[in-house]
Amino acid sequence: MARKPRIHYPSACYHIILRGNGGQDIFFSSKDRTKFYFLLQEGIERFEHRIHAFCLMTNHVHLVGQVGEAPLSKIMQNVTFRYTRYINSRKKRIGHLFQGRYKALLIDMDTYMLELVRYIHNNPVRAKITETADQYIFSSHQAYLGKENVPWLTTDFVLNQFARQKKRSIKLYHDFILKGSNEDHRQEFHGGLYDGRILGDDRFSEKALTKAEEKYSKKLSLEDIVDAVCKTYKITVNKLVEPGKTYPASEARGTAALLVQENSNLKLTALGSYINRDVATLSQSANRLRKRAVRDKVFSARIENIRKAL
Repeated sequence: MARKPRIHYPSACYHIILRGNGGQDIFFSSKDRTKFYFLLQEGIERFEHRIHAFCLMTNHVHLVGQVGEAPLSKIMQNVTFRYTRYINSRKKRIGHLFQGRYKALLIDMDTYMLELVRYIHNNPVRAKITETADQYIFSSHQAYLGKENVPWLTTDFVLNQFARQKKRSIKLYHDFILKGSNEDHRQEFHGGLYDGRILGDDRFSEKALTKAEEKYSKKLSLEDIVDAVCKTYKITVNKLVEPGKTYPASEARGTAALLVQENSNLKLTALGSYINRDVATLSQSANRLRKRAVRDKVFSARIENIRKAL
């Protein structure tokens, strides 16, 4: 299956993860990290985007980046290509440094920004490299505390969420970071909550895809499909589940199976468990109805109406 394109629109903010090819190291000295900082700064000057947070581990990088007009792909290609060329020259080697396609998760800044920054700054703690974020020098945490000057880093958005007065905002930010020191791995910061590309609720996802001129498709639950099918066929869920092959319950089960197969986040096995039917039977029913929809205009319209209702 082809990968879905990056979601791009001006002001979009992403959690970006770069990993070493095959898990190999990408930083071998402090000098390497300084070079990476320099490339990030040059990229900001060239493409007019923002970096809100970063954490440079030995074999991977976390960034929180907010784009302007230039797409993230162009920004990251510039950094990764030039840094790879630098490492290959210094180490007298050839080949890829980074692992395939970088991860970029679109995030709802208003809802998740603070927790994401805390999660990134505590990455060395989760990796058991340091006991607190304060002890790790290769992240933007030091700059947030005012202990390091990183002119290309944007800290105002996060700090202003805590207080308007700078000294107080830093103290509250610091307390917030330390409170997250025992936080475990959070899958939503890696895989999102919608479509594998977005960390945000349905409303944010719909707005984001509209801005990016993509079609929004609501993430459906099994119950959503079963309820819509039962309403269309004017039967209860109990009727759908009970034994037998009588119409309209039998056709309704096949219709539900067809719709489940159209939604990548749902599984036919889950529907089978829900309505007490084996997967093979449901799959056969769905395939039969799919063929019927091609020649039967009435049935085709019924299926389309259910899709619209969902």
